[in-house]
Amino acid sequence: MRRPKHYDRRDETSPQRRWLGATAAAALLGGCARQGVLAPAGPIAAANRTILLNSLTIMLAIVVPTIILNLVFAWWFREGNTRAKRQPDFVYSGRVELIVWSVPILTVLFLSGVIWVGSHDLDPSVPIKSRQKPIEVQVVSLDWKWLFIYPQQGIASVNRLVMPVGVPVHFSMTSASVLNTFYIPQLGSQVYTMSGMASELNLQADRSGLYYGVSGHFSGDGFSDMDFPVNAVSPAQFAGWVSQARGKGQSLDARTYPQLARQSTRVTPITFRAVQPGLFGDITSQRLLPAPGPTTGRGGDASISSGDES
Repeated sequence: MRRPKHYDRRDETSPQRRWLGATAAAALLGGCARQGVLAPAGPIAAANRTILLNSLTIMLAIVVPTIILNLVFAWWFREGNTRAKRQPDFVYSGRVELIVWSVPILTVLFLSGVIWVGSHDLDPSVPIKSRQKPIEVQVVSLDWKWLFIYPQQGIASVNRLVMPVGVPVHFSMTSASVLNTFYIPQLGSQVYTMSGMASELNLQADRSGLYYGVSGHFSGDGFSDMDFPVNAVSPAQFAGWVSQARGKGQSLDARTYPQLARQSTRVTPITFRAVQPGLFGDITSQRLLPAPGPTTGRGGDASISSGDES
């Protein structure tokens, strides 16, 4: 076949160039993606990854041999193989039945053991063993933002979670609205937040960094923007952040909470310099209810943004 006169050999894309281009694109996309469960930054997330990889290995013990045997059988019993022994009247073989049933049974037993041990070791309510005293954080899922109350420090923040590195954090969680989920993939397990009750979760960050928290349960119009940054900082930096938060912003109490609880999306992270004692209990017991209806434009309300963080 003759090439056109304007043909230039440089227009040909060699397989090597295509491969390099695809690799570079994958690397760029990978750099843009947030780290997930396979890049743990805490003991709970690391244990979750171990369970995931152990389960994958056990299941591959069936999947890989099955794929290989399918290819082997297709090749051996091909039409041109005169050495293949064919038994058109074959009905039953005890040895075949033993293999066919024993392998899945063993797999189910192994997976059950992994799940049994993991569900007890990683019970969200079980405290993390540490010489450090855990800090308390009370979490309230709102429409469509997150409220984090630090009862020991007497402050609160919206759409931003700050935690010290190497210190266990005990979360008490509830929902002031519909069912939701609290999940930080690099730190640990996903737990539901439910209206009228409090659930527990214990997490710890082993290294400093900026992590990604997210809601994993559809909850309405603002669900897609219901995420939050998690700043794992040194204990000294955490103390500095607490001191800074105490010096500015409003107080969060029964008077200001209803305004905060109104529906809004893409709310800029803010802090409250003081929190009314027992506020989380009042929200959990539903003595305090979120105000109905959205704020103007569903973009937050200026009256609660005086503590806006940079």
